[in-house]
Amino acid sequence: MAATILQAIAAHARERVAAAEEETSLDALQAQCRALGRAHGSPFRSALETPGLSFLCEVKKASPSKGVIAPDFPYRDIARDYQAAGADAISCLTEPKWFLGSDQIFREIRGAVSLPMLRKDFTVDEYQLYQARLMGADCVLLICALLDTDELARYLGICEELGLDALAEAHDAWEIASAVSAGAKIIGVNNRNLKDFSVDFSNAARLRDQIPPGVLYVAESGVRAPEDVSALKRIGADAVLVGEALMRAPDRGAMLSALREAAR
Repeated sequence: MAATILQAIAAHARERVAAAEEETSLDALQAQCRALGRAHGSPFRSALETPGLSFLCEVKKASPSKGVIAPDFPYRDIARDYQAAGADAISCLTEPKWFLGSDQIFREIRGAVSLPMLRKDFTVDEYQLYQARLMGADCVLLICALLDTDELARYLGICEELGLDALAEAHDAWEIASAVSAGAKIIGVNNRNLKDFSVDFSNAARLRDQIPPGVLYVAESGVRAPEDVSALKRIGADAVLVGEALMRAPDRGAMLSALREAAR
């Protein structure tokens, strides 16, 4: 059943792209990107390359496995709290049906903070990469479970043309090998299995040695306490993506400060 959820999310993403194309064609979107020009500097990658463990903090209202996580969702204030507490970058969900995100939420957060931002969505079409550039994203998510190696390589090439970084998300050794073969420079290992949405916190550690030197390694999902951060630092993660633990915390700034302290 859960595998069907991933397939359904991907199918809905294709429907969203088709609807968007009725409003603005791919050619028109590409022309807007050419007029805007290529982004420079790779601020997202630079944030993850800083010494020590970097924190990629997520803004999300809901998820398929947990339902509504944050009934009270002042997303601009949440992002500002992350920035004030020392986040290195922000991940923002734009998937509307299961995560209750939107492109508009992303844009408003983009206007509220100066941190590099990841547009976190289910990329199934190149159209979404041009959308991300126009909404001010610094990085996009490419999920290896949805894209074969050739598609990954093609999308990474488009990202390079646009000046976007790309986080290639993998869950197993085969997907990591696909990302490496495609030329990914940033690979995230998800402790959450997108096939059944179960979380195995040991997954990131188990697959650490599959990430080659020179490729940034992001551990994703399952961080709940400072000791989890300490464990990820010990295995040599470059960055950690933290979402639900921060979204549920009564004081998000204090929670992030505690997690950052554990990474020292």
